[in-house]
This record gives sequence, C-alpha cells and structure tokens, in this order.
Amino acid sequence: MLPALCLLLAACGSAKTAAPTTPATSQTTPAATTNAQSPNALQGEAKAAATGDIPDNQVYVVFNDPRAGYSIKYPEGWAQSGSGNRVTFYDKNNLVRTVVQPGTAPTLAQVSAELKGLKASTSSLRFQPPKRVQISGRPAIKVVYTTESAPNPVTNKQVQLTVDRYYLAQGRKRAIVDLGSPVGVDNVDGYRLMVQSFRWK
Repeated sequence: MLPALCLLLAACGSAKTAAPTTPATSQTTPAATTNAQSPNALQGEAKAAATGDIPDNQVYVVFNDPRAGYSIKYPEGWAQSGSGNRVTFYDKNNLVRTVVQPGTAPTLAQVSAELKGLKASTSSLRFQPPKRVQISGRPAIKVVYTTESAPNPVTNKQVQLTVDRYYLAQGRKRAIVDLGSPVGVDNVDGYRLMVQSFRWK
C-alpha cells in the first residue's frame, strides 16, 4: 500500500504489468473535507510513467469499507492509498478517489458552485455543466472537469486529466467519486463499471 494521496487521474490500450509509481506530493497531501467543502480536484503527475487504457480483460475486485459504509469495485493490481472516508486507487495517472462526507444530495447549482470554488486552489480547472444521471437505478449528479499538472522539470510537459465526478447520496451522507484519466486515454467502460458498482452499506 502506497502513501496517502489526494490530487490525480487516467486510461489507453494494452495490459498493465509494472507496479505503480509513487505519486507526487501534490497527490499525496489530503485536502480538508467538510460538509460545506468539496474535495480538491484531481491532478496528474508529470513525472509519473506513461500509462494506457484499462484492458478489456481487466479483473476487478471489491473494496468494502464498513467504516465509511460503502463498497466499490476497482481494477486488481492497482495501488490503494487512504482508508475510511477517503480512499484512492491508482495506476500511475489513472486515478479513482472516493470521499464520503456528511451532507445531503446537492443541487445542480450547488455542484456548479463547488467546482467554481475549486478554481481558487486549482487554476487550470475547467468543467462542463453538471447533469443528473442514474447510478445503479438511483439518482446522482455527474460533472466532467479537466486539470493540468505542474510542468515536468526536465521536459516541461504537463499531464492533462479528464475527470468524471459523481455525487451519490443516501440519508445524511454523500459520496463524491472522482475517476480520472490522462487526455487521450480511454477508460470509459472500466470507469462506468466501477461507478455503477458503488453500493451504500
């Protein structure tokens, strides 16, 4: 299990083999999360090794967290960071983070306001209008955003992540699930499977 992380994302075509690299500090420093504050936006790491799509034959295992009160599937072999109310699974710049916090289901306007607020700490953040969706037959909100990493000190290249963020609520709790991939990586099917597997306990 690797050190805790907070800001990241990714997906592209063949099987994965190597062990995940350790994320950078910007990915490992947890952001404060309260009823009124959304988790920080995920950001990639320009030093991380390149990665590809989640393979079609990827095996998924179930992560069950009784303390936070939920379960979700994730790709076997991905590293895990954190526990309880904040957990991230990742393979290089492919990132899936779940944050559980007090709160009821937000409105579309509240989600837009939260994302606008995140720009104060992540100036590269851009997002599309949030929309209502169904996840496992239950109402949810989805918003897509992008971020850019700090430049690589050697190549000056940046990693741009595209993140699908879902707001899932039950009672007085809500889960915010961020699924991020580098631009050009296609993790659509794998990430759909993961978010649809989310279950409250």
